[in-house]
Amino acid sequence: MARDFTEVAVTLLATLTVLVSGHRLMSTGTATGVTDAWDNARATFYGDIEGGGTMKGDCGYGNLFEQGYGLETTALSAALFNNGATCGACFEIKCVDNPQACIEGAKPIRVTATNFCPANYTKTVGVWCNPPQKHFDLSLQMFLKIAKYKAGVVPVKYRRVLCPHKQGGVKFQLSGNPYFLMVLVYNVGHVGDVSEVRVKGSKSGWFQMHRNWGQVWDTGLKLTGESLSFKVTTSDGKFLNFENVAPPNWQFSQTYDGKLNF
Repeated sequence: MARDFTEVAVTLLATLTVLVSGHRLMSTGTATGVTDAWDNARATFYGDIEGGGTMKGDCGYGNLFEQGYGLETTALSAALFNNGATCGACFEIKCVDNPQACIEGAKPIRVTATNFCPANYTKTVGVWCNPPQKHFDLSLQMFLKIAKYKAGVVPVKYRRVLCPHKQGGVKFQLSGNPYFLMVLVYNVGHVGDVSEVRVKGSKSGWFQMHRNWGQVWDTGLKLTGESLSFKVTTSDGKFLNFENVAPPNWQFSQTYDGKLNF
């Protein structure tokens, strides 16, 4: 649905504020990791052709099909994972410098970071995810779009890109208990990775949430019986206010649609 936008120029920081249906989308001018420049890395694959073994993971996501990510996903080595802050970000990847392994004429793939590829310090060879190496452990389906199965590991070039258009608004999945609220934030458009979340109950002000792991955020506030609003900031400095996303009778293990997206 088309929306009316009011653009307001702000001094010095070139801050741009856009009012979106009563919600504020703000850019603070923070630099984003999205770039046209390609960098070097390696890629392997994990899981089976139908995505078995790639669901859930260290970003906090669950069923990647239900959450809109599908099989266009990757796990990241520590050098790229950034302690979970990169979860939700998107990358373009192409196989290079190995004609026997790369699929000739293959177009670059675009994947979303949904998991972590842990280091293995018990081995001295084949330790692609050990620091400081930049490595992508792709879903098998995505790996086969750029390389041959028998290759196992291939050199690639990659770059951060904007994520594909998302269906619906940013989603908020609630879990925890009355004294410890955890919120998984997913289906985030544009740059994809969330850098800050604030929560407000209908009887309280705004409070900073803390990154628990991946894109799961927590607070020790007791907010049961209050409608919940969230302020989400992405890595490019833009933020959206999601007013009264969850009603006063919200329940744990439920997901609420923020209606808006970046």
